[in-house]
Amino acid sequence: MTLTDVIEVLEAAYPPARAESWDAVGLVSGDPAQQVRKVLLAVDPVAAVAEEALDWGADLIVTHHPLYLRGTTSVAATTPKGRLVHTLIKNDIALYTAHTNADVANPGVSDALARAVGLVGDLVPLQPFPDDPWRGLGRVGELAEKTTLGEFARRAAEGLPRTSWGIRVAGDLARPVLRVAVSGGAGDSLLGTAAAAGVDVFLTADLRHHPASEFVESGGPALIDAAHWATEWPWLDSAASILRESGVTVETRVSATVTDAWTRGY
Repeated sequence: MTLTDVIEVLEAAYPPARAESWDAVGLVSGDPAQQVRKVLLAVDPVAAVAEEALDWGADLIVTHHPLYLRGTTSVAATTPKGRLVHTLIKNDIALYTAHTNADVANPGVSDALARAVGLVGDLVPLQPFPDDPWRGLGRVGELAEKTTLGEFARRAAEGLPRTSWGIRVAGDLARPVLRVAVSGGAGDSLLGTAAAAGVDVFLTADLRHHPASEFVESGGPALIDAAHWATEWPWLDSAASILRESGVTVETRVSATVTDAWTRGY
């Protein structure tokens, strides 16, 4: 398979046109004609992931987060990002990013998150596109049976990869929970949408003190705040499955390297 072959599969599943205007998705480095045998999937394009790719002999790294979200005038090896670019090019490892276009895809980042924390049956976007009710940000679904907020939080923690952040819960732990909204990554902007969706709890990441406090005080759903990296990591296996099932003959590997920014809690 060539890099072009693999990119065609990825872009059919995660159309770049669906990415936000500020985003930087697509091929970051690599020759489209180069051969690809092994694909490593990771959340972040960082040195530890590049080292894993080298050790495994990967030809391509697919990440969720972009390497350069803002423009740059230099890729000199005087910065971590510049050194990463040099490492990739020297070792013929391509880098491809699917970010906000993977967030809104069907299936996408939030579908994988929903399944990881126990949602079953049909899922619908929390904030669908006006022109496509099956794509959009977040997902809403139900658990197999009603439970309590405390029990759901425990199951969610078991379903997500461990980080120093863990999960934080806002709300009465005895509150009944059945209908759930999730959004991989930072979900502050969807608090109002989650309240209007009539869910019992909204699980996302990077919630801030004041918006979360005001949300709970106003009688909104309970909140579960998980680590950003952990809420997006389940998508990697979904993306790997799309490659495997597409017919492209590549070997895939989901990186288990924890690249969450927070390394320890006390």
